[in-house]
Amino acid sequence: MTTLFDPITFGDIEAGNRIVMAPLTRNRAAPGALATALMATYYRQRATAGLIIAEATQVSAEGQGYRGTPGIYNDAQVASWRQVTDAVHERDGKIALQLWHVGRISHVSLQPNGQAPVSSTSRRAAAQTFTDKGFEEVSAPRALATDEIPGIVAQFAEGARRAIAAGFDGVEVHGANGYLLEQFLRDSINDRTDRYGGSEENRMRFPLEVMTAIVSEIGAGRTGLRLSPVTPVNDAGQDSDPQGLFDHLVEHLAHLKLAFIHVIHGATGGARDAVPFDYAALKSRFKKSNPNSAWIVNNGYTRAMALEAVASGRADMVAFGRPFIGNPDLVDRLRFDELLSANDITTLYGGDAAGYTDYPELEAVPVGSEYRVGRTP
Repeated sequence: MTTLFDPITFGDIEAGNRIVMAPLTRNRAAPGALATALMATYYRQRATAGLIIAEATQVSAEGQGYRGTPGIYNDAQVASWRQVTDAVHERDGKIALQLWHVGRISHVSLQPNGQAPVSSTSRRAAAQTFTDKGFEEVSAPRALATDEIPGIVAQFAEGARRAIAAGFDGVEVHGANGYLLEQFLRDSINDRTDRYGGSEENRMRFPLEVMTAIVSEIGAGRTGLRLSPVTPVNDAGQDSDPQGLFDHLVEHLAHLKLAFIHVIHGATGGARDAVPFDYAALKSRFKKSNPNSAWIVNNGYTRAMALEAVASGRADMVAFGRPFIGNPDLVDRLRFDELLSANDITTLYGGDAAGYTDYPELEAVPVGSEYRVGRTP
C-alpha cells in the first residue's frame, strides 16, 4: 500500500515523499521584489518536504498585488532566487516556483506609475490587499483589451523560463483564489464579449494559452497548475456551472501532459464542503490520460486525512500550508505523529526572522538502537 512517506516521480520531478509545502505569501521580499538570504534560510529549513512550492511570485510589475512579494521578471530577481534554490538543493530538496498575476486584486499604490490594475473586467472586487498602509480595499481595475492578452501570456512563459534559470525544479501556475486566471474562468467575474468571454470555451482560452506557452517554454514535465473550483476568496463568486467548467478545463489540460494539478478543496482556508463539488470526477477526467502526473490535494488536511487520501488513491500527494509555518520539520512530525507547534499570527505577513525562521525543530532522541524525532525526555 502506498503511503504518504513513499517517494514519487511525476513529470521530470523525483520527490522523496508525498508531502508538499503549499505556497505561502509571507511578504518578506526586498525592494525590487528580490528574494533574500532570510528567505533562503526559511526554505532550506523546510526542504524535507517532497516538494516545496515557493510563494506566489509575480510575472510582471503589473502582476503585483501585495506589498513585499517577490518577482521573476528581471535578471536581478533571477539571481536573488538562486540563493534559495541552492539552499534547498543542498538538503536534497525539490522546489517549484508559483507564477502569479493577481489581476484586479491589487491597489494603485502597488502598480507602476499608479495605474489601475488589469483584469478580465472593469468591476472592482469586494476584497482587500496589503499595502504600505496595511490592509486596504483593492482598486478598480481596467479590463484588458483583446490585443493585450497575448502579452500577458508571454509574461507567464518568460517567468517560467527565468524560474528554471534561477534553479527551480519546476513551476506552478496560480490559477486559483480569484486571481487573474480565475478572473477569466468564472462567469461570475468575466463579463467580456470578445473571444475571451461568454462561453466556457472562450473563458478557458486565456488559462489554456498560458499553460500551453509555458509547456512550450520549459516542458510539460516541469509544469503544474493550481485550481480552486469553488473557493469564494477575493470576491470570486461561484461560476454558474463550476463542475462543468472545471471538468472541461482539466480535459483540455490533459492533452498537455502536465507534471501535476494542485486542487484546493472547498473554500481556501475554510470549509471544505461549503459548495458541492465532485473532486473525484475531476481527478478521473485528468488522470485517465495522465496516469504518471501527480494529483495534489489541499485545504485543511490532518495527518489522518492525508494518510487516507494517499493510501486510498484519492490523491498522489497532499499539500500543507500553514502547518509548515510553525513546523519546519513537519515531515518528521507527521511521520512520527508528533504534536504540531502553533503559528504566531502576528508575524505572518512581513517582518524579519521572528515568526519566520525561528520556529524550533523537535530533537532526535534515542529509541532502542535507532533515533527518531521526538520531544527530549
